[in-house]
Amino acid sequence: MENIYRPKVLEIIDIIEETPDIKTFRLGADISYRPGQFGLYSVFSEGEATFCIASSPTKKGYIECTVKRIGRVTDALHNLDLGDKIGFRGPYGNSFPIELFKGKNLLFIGGGIGLAPLRSLLLYCLDKREDFSEITLLYGARSVSDLVYKKEINEWKEKINVFLTVDPGGETPDWKEKIGFVPKVLEELSPKREDTFVITCGPPIMIKFVCSSLEKLGFSDHKIITTLEMKMKCGIGKCGRCNIGKTYLCKDGPVFSLKEIKNMPDEF
Repeated sequence: MENIYRPKVLEIIDIIEETPDIKTFRLGADISYRPGQFGLYSVFSEGEATFCIASSPTKKGYIECTVKRIGRVTDALHNLDLGDKIGFRGPYGNSFPIELFKGKNLLFIGGGIGLAPLRSLLLYCLDKREDFSEITLLYGARSVSDLVYKKEINEWKEKINVFLTVDPGGETPDWKEKIGFVPKVLEELSPKREDTFVITCGPPIMIKFVCSSLEKLGFSDHKIITTLEMKMKCGIGKCGRCNIGKTYLCKDGPVFSLKEIKNMPDEF
């Protein structure tokens, strides 16, 4: 019987410095997964932490995770180099309902490092472009230096609608994109709601206000999809750290519609 606590050992084959405190790690691996799933990444002798898989399953031979330096495990990850090895358990959790999205418009709304789980789905949709209608990305961060995937975003602009924004005061003298909080910019853009699914991820406070703005714009709760990765630890529903009422985010999620979230206790 497979030991579910025994991690696969993966080699770091590329490292991209996204911001002063965020890195993307590419790990050599032959792992099947779906956009929206996550894994547990471990640095031996330091500990284990949960992150989404940020790459697309359409790309074979590797997975990617994007990590913000915020504590012991993430500090240890940031200190690793090419050729170093880490542990990986997973993939775990459900995934974005891709079959529902086919033939529909997709509006991605991300904040800060919350673009990472959206990136997995966005890259998948770009590789399966004929399966989807209009695709739009609204992405914001506190400042220009906090925006992740800058090089890729410039490439995405040639294929989809992209709107970038930074919080007031976070702009640089040469910033030519929008200035303002994501929910405010969303309401200004007033995207069409017909045949459109919204997929959003970011800080919890951003998600809450984005959902409120979407409701003002007339979007139905079942067409607003988010991923709740907060509090997850063991990944398999054993530690009880991530439950909201009877729902375990790691086992039943992390992907939920706003309609499903509204049926949970008010802890979100």
